[in-house]
Amino acid sequence: MEHTFWIWYPGDFELYHAMKQNFSRVERGFGWPAFWKSEGFRNRVAFRRTYELKQETSFTVFSNAIGHVLVTWENGEKKYPFGKKITAGPGKVKVSIHAGCVEAFPCAYVQGEVIHSDKTWMAEDYSQPLVPVGVCKYFTKPEQKPTVWEYTEKECKPVKISEINGGVLAEFETELTAAVYVKDKRKAALEKEKQKVVKNIENCYEGNAEEISDAGKCRRESGSGDNCDVLEVFCGESEDEALDLEHCYYSWQPDPVTNRCPCCAVRFAFIPNCKAEDVEITAFYQYVDFPKRASFKCSDKKLNKIWEVAEHTFRLCSGIFFLDGVKRDKWIWSGDAYQSFFVNQYLLADPDIDQRTLLALRGNDPMTRHINTIMDYSLFWILGVLYHYEAYGDLEFVRQVYPKMCSLMEFCEGQLDENGFLVGRENDWIYIDWADMDKTGALCAEQMLFAACWQTMAKVSAALGEENPEYMEKYERLIGQIRKFYWDQEKGAFIDSFESGKRNVTRHANIFAILFHIATADEQEKILENVIKNDEIPAITTPYFNFFELDMLCQTGELELVFNKIRNYWGGMLDRGAVTFWEEFDPEAPVETQYDMYGDRFGKSLCHAWAASPIYFLAKYFMGLKFTGVGGKEFVVEPHTEFFDSFDCTLPVAEGKVHIVWDGKELKVEKTTRSKTSS
Repeated sequence: MEHTFWIWYPGDFELYHAMKQNFSRVERGFGWPAFWKSEGFRNRVAFRRTYELKQETSFTVFSNAIGHVLVTWENGEKKYPFGKKITAGPGKVKVSIHAGCVEAFPCAYVQGEVIHSDKTWMAEDYSQPLVPVGVCKYFTKPEQKPTVWEYTEKECKPVKISEINGGVLAEFETELTAAVYVKDKRKAALEKEKQKVVKNIENCYEGNAEEISDAGKCRRESGSGDNCDVLEVFCGESEDEALDLEHCYYSWQPDPVTNRCPCCAVRFAFIPNCKAEDVEITAFYQYVDFPKRASFKCSDKKLNKIWEVAEHTFRLCSGIFFLDGVKRDKWIWSGDAYQSFFVNQYLLADPDIDQRTLLALRGNDPMTRHINTIMDYSLFWILGVLYHYEAYGDLEFVRQVYPKMCSLMEFCEGQLDENGFLVGRENDWIYIDWADMDKTGALCAEQMLFAACWQTMAKVSAALGEENPEYMEKYERLIGQIRKFYWDQEKGAFIDSFESGKRNVTRHANIFAILFHIATADEQEKILENVIKNDEIPAITTPYFNFFELDMLCQTGELELVFNKIRNYWGGMLDRGAVTFWEEFDPEAPVETQYDMYGDRFGKSLCHAWAASPIYFLAKYFMGLKFTGVGGKEFVVEPHTEFFDSFDCTLPVAEGKVHIVWDGKELKVEKTTRSKTSS
């Protein structure tokens, strides 16, 4: 029935699949589950709904769990097993589904004309008050299993097959998340030859069983039997990786029944000890089929390619959740996800993946460790909730996670130093960026994020109709301390840390100072001159922190710097042969070490979601689509045509899309909704 969903306790679906996702990493033949706390789902829940029935109606409850259905009416009640047709009404009827499951999260599907499972049902875990159930738009049929995510699959043939190093190398057009299929033609040929030999023997000896057996034995002993080597497939993001049998991340033996290898990141597949005619190679690309809602074409061919590659990179890393990359980790990281929210709004405009990712990252209370064990990643989760709300206007989701926002901030407040600064606990990872910065004691960049979180808490609580003036009081107090301890008047910049006495200046804290509107107008001017435009301050070499720097530069009107950085930095990856954008890129690094990272020959991910940010910058700042109200319904379009001879761009907005065209003379902007088009 329309609008009928599988239902579960809210968050359980995300926690279960997050655990599966974060346990899926395989490196050189062995597993490597995520090293942070893995949240458990509830094993026993109840789903409840009360109906006022005008007449008798029937329904059936399906579940992955053991349990029963309790139907209560004015004069009695009755229990029913799952899978049996139930008749109820007329009158007031209360339906309670009690479900327990050890292996996975309990879920239920109620099929009926009147009584059916939808978002109006409530759930409880027998310890907390009733809450609205969780659903997913992809699980709407009784035969589905919510514990199994169903990916779309596309068959992809190699664009090139070559013989090299005594084996066969297959190259696909671009990087894929795919199950490589390899059919060993030698086995089929040997089987055919075997049957031919047997038939010839039978004809020769006219069916004499003893003579036929002796002849077959003789042939086997002569070395012409049906044995052949088991194929092994080495999958790599680069040709170098696929050919390096010692350091390649993924090597598999195809399943003997399906001829498939497990799904992994692959652009090149190498099969040793065979010839091209010996094998048939195909890749079955597995992905979530997000509808195409955005497009970008302009007079600059390099920018067109950057958008195309960024989109493919982003889609590869967008599945059940936003992942960091499709090789190596394949984990859900909060800092990576935060940037994905920005790209998502301008490319896919899918709020559900935002929500799934936020729920998976935060887990359940009590909080005992920072998200991903990284202090700044906990803070980015707080900021991510606000961005999601402003993008899609889903106040009910905010209401659901607000208690967890509060408990996270309380957790942070439990580790403040004597100056009121947030400091790490034992075994916390202070990341910020891969950079040579002073990370002694309380760091300025962390305090900037912490301050932004107090401002976020104020905005979210106001949206929920609550008055919490202490949030802004804490914000103002922290800003005062930041300026007192970290602002260096002589350097005209914020320092990394004051405890070491080094007074070291990097870009990171100063970028946050401007980005989150902490710096005064005078401080901002000095930061731009003394840090951002100062070549003596080490440049950012990660797409991750380039996101923050470029966003800050766009906000301060430095669009030409951003435009050139996009063309040179991301274009530099294209010049190095990139078909997806990388985890890290240093234009000054030698080509021979371009895949090196973490002390590993192929440690660098060549498909990383945080490198897809050119989509956000081109859409928001250069095409000029800026949202002015919550939920994306109100916006302005103010393109910077001076950077282009022409462009043709379509971007998603609430309930439709906006089409922006510049032919060098005339600008046209059209908004299309489901019912009408307006200029």
